[in-house]
Amino acid sequence: MYNRCDTYVPELYQTISFPTAGMFELSDRQMVQIYIDKYGPLSCEYNFANLFCWQEAYQYSWRLYKGRLVIYDGVNQCGFMPLGEPLPPDELAELGRELLRNGLEPNIGLVPETYVKTFPRCEQYFSIEPKRDFAEYIYSVDRLCRLNTPRLHKKKNLISQFERAYPAYAVQPLDAQNRAAARALSQDLLHRQGPPSQTLITELSAMEKAFDHFEDLGLEGLALLVDQQMAAFSIFSPLNHDTYNVQFEKSDFDYKGAAQVINQQTALYLKDRCRYINREQDLGIKGLRQAKMSYEPETLLISHTLKLRRD
Repeated sequence: MYNRCDTYVPELYQTISFPTAGMFELSDRQMVQIYIDKYGPLSCEYNFANLFCWQEAYQYSWRLYKGRLVIYDGVNQCGFMPLGEPLPPDELAELGRELLRNGLEPNIGLVPETYVKTFPRCEQYFSIEPKRDFAEYIYSVDRLCRLNTPRLHKKKNLISQFERAYPAYAVQPLDAQNRAAARALSQDLLHRQGPPSQTLITELSAMEKAFDHFEDLGLEGLALLVDQQMAAFSIFSPLNHDTYNVQFEKSDFDYKGAAQVINQQTALYLKDRCRYINREQDLGIKGLRQAKMSYEPETLLISHTLKLRRD
């Protein structure tokens, strides 16, 4: 029978059967955080705010399996690498077969490269596919603050141009009033350049959910204001003990340099809290990849998908 677990779930070895798996509720945040605090995942996909806000778009569901938290992505048709003590390849294959028995694809995604290297016998059970388009960009907070390399000098120049053009600009917390303005900006940006793509429509839906449940999701943010007008904003939350996750960041392209300013201001705001910022994936979008690479990521976190061998 399906039950919510509000105790220290890593100690529980119950299994929730896959057909009765649940979507995430706000009350599940503590349960997910217990796993995150104990096992420190690097991927932003495990961040509870992400799971909650994007669950309709990706048809997420979750269940416990041998004391591990398993999340299933119904769109990409794979289970996330279980969050908990690592399962050896034979047991991971059994999880794949459990997925298959319940009418799901027996694939395991978000598998770190360290796991593949630690367990070379994965190849006995799975074919292994690296997923570059889903690589996550992890940056040094110090470097984002300083912008002190030749390649990053262009970012610093754009910031200087913004500061000269708008000397009275202000950076404020994303409080209720600023969130209303940020919501309006995000809606305006969606339609300003013609019919929006489905990707941007889906992103706005997830962002609206973040705005609706901002405090309950443990989110924070910054607003960049010019004459009380919203020029840019960022939304972020902790991912693990040394990394923050920037969930959303938008800038009004009428304000040249606003994107670079909000990026740096977010890093300055977080510099005493973490060493790294995870700015998520580029999803294979050429322009987005160029923009993320231009900030010189410290690490490209490339995960793998394991596809169960059925022969």
